[in-house]
Amino acid sequence: MIGKIIKQISNDYTVMADKMHICKARGKFRNMKISPLVGDNVVISDEDYILEIIPRKNKLKRPPIANVDKAIIITSLRKPDFSSNLLDKLLTIIEFNDIKPVIIFTKQDLLTENEFQKLKPYIDYYKKIGYEVYMNNEIDKIKKIFKDKISVFTGQSGAGKSTLLNKLNKNLNLKTDEISEALNRGKHTTRHTELLEIEGGLVADTPGFSAIDLNDMTKEDIKNNFIEFNKYQSECEFSDCSHTHERQCKVKEKVEDGTIIKSRYENYLKFISR
Repeated sequence: MIGKIIKQISNDYTVMADKMHICKARGKFRNMKISPLVGDNVVISDEDYILEIIPRKNKLKRPPIANVDKAIIITSLRKPDFSSNLLDKLLTIIEFNDIKPVIIFTKQDLLTENEFQKLKPYIDYYKKIGYEVYMNNEIDKIKKIFKDKISVFTGQSGAGKSTLLNKLNKNLNLKTDEISEALNRGKHTTRHTELLEIEGGLVADTPGFSAIDLNDMTKEDIKNNFIEFNKYQSECEFSDCSHTHERQCKVKEKVEDGTIIKSRYENYLKFISR
């Protein structure tokens, strides 16, 4: 029988199949130095043992989870203030891990109209280059992004992750201060990994990407995951153009004429020089 692991506590794995099964993993996984993860699709026996892990499309260190479809980046516009550096860092890491990013901007209500108009070009730019982008008051639209997917949340401390989750599922009743602090500092009170059912999909109840950073990536990896750069790579003088010191670089040309927003390019330079 094939099922999906939706929860792990110690050596007990809750597998969702024809019903919920509490399973143990066969000893062979320990010998192979492989551990089943929440999100894994697995073959289980009639005796509730995990016999086989079906090949994963990706896995994360923290939260320890496999087969993630979407990463929901909660991005505050005020308190904490908008950080293009953090957003671009998360987008680069998420793309590198073969996960679809979704950006949700929060706390527009704390901005004056003039302040919002100054930030709107950033919001519009991420939409223009192909990212799925929402404001956090677009609840009906946001609900549709979870269906049949495994999602994780990430973003700034205090950006409003728990507030949004509570709106999506009032039964969660998450403590907003406690959970949002965990997004930056990893002090989540839950000691196990679990997938919660939200709007027809599964959402990890632990903060995302707290143990993943750019150190896992080469400069080439970083370049390749600035998605709009790839559009112009073939028009650069050199096929391996780094978009830094080369004279005839189409990416730098597009930064100069405003097609590529300047903050993205400046963040790219910071990331590759770390």
